[in-house]
Amino acid sequence: MHASPLSESQRRYYAGLILLKRVDLSADDRSLAIPVLLPAAESAIEGLLEELHLRGLIEIDRKRQIYTLTRRGADEVGALIAEIEGIIDEFDGVPVPKMVRTLRRRNLDPFRARFLWGWYDGELDDPIAYQRRRGFAEVEESWASFILGDELYEDLARDLEE
Repeated sequence: MHASPLSESQRRYYAGLILLKRVDLSADDRSLAIPVLLPAAESAIEGLLEELHLRGLIEIDRKRQIYTLTRRGADEVGALIAEIEGIIDEFDGVPVPKMVRTLRRRNLDPFRARFLWGWYDGELDDPIAYQRRRGFAEVEESWASFILGDELYEDLARDLEE
């Protein structure tokens, strides 16, 4: 097992991006909605949801009892989409080592690019399916715990190794 490539605050940041996308997608797919009263298996994200709420990125839809994006949250998601679409346009089909070298030369974070690419293309939409596709020896059945733990980020970082 590799050492975690990220600090706890960085993992929380990226997990927050997963939650923002999930809240955004839930507008079209109710099965992805995050209820205000979380099941016990998802309690790991309570604090992160509160942080996103305090930052004005999500709000509670009291009628449906789910989290929804605020205008500010939608703008944040839109900015992330624009950022990664630019990276994809430039680097789609480029060998990973060359992409990593180019990003580093520009003082851009290759891990952020890797994360956002997976975030954008839907690879991270279902953390349980992600673990199965990627061949994890033990699948963490709590998607909420998985997005906050080291394993996801260690696995993504391996894709950047030269």
